[in-house]
Amino acid sequence: MSLFRREKPQPVPEPFTADDIRMEESICTGERTIGFYDKKTRRLRYAELVRTDADITRFYRQYGLIREAEPETLH
Repeated sequence: MSLFRREKPQPVPEPFTADDIRMEESICTGERTIGFYDKKTRRLRYAELVRTDADITRFYRQYGLIREAEPETLH
């Protein structure tokens, strides 16, 4: 028995893919969020706050994806 549980990755929400991951940065506060970009509504879905690069990596791991490059940033 291990002290550290490794949770199974969540499935990528339908109809999104890894190519739909985008970051959004606030012009006023500089706050960054990462999520799946919905082209129809032009909004991030399943968004999470990003404080460090580790948060970005954790977001990818959460969905069982490999972070190959920096996600595109929306303003």
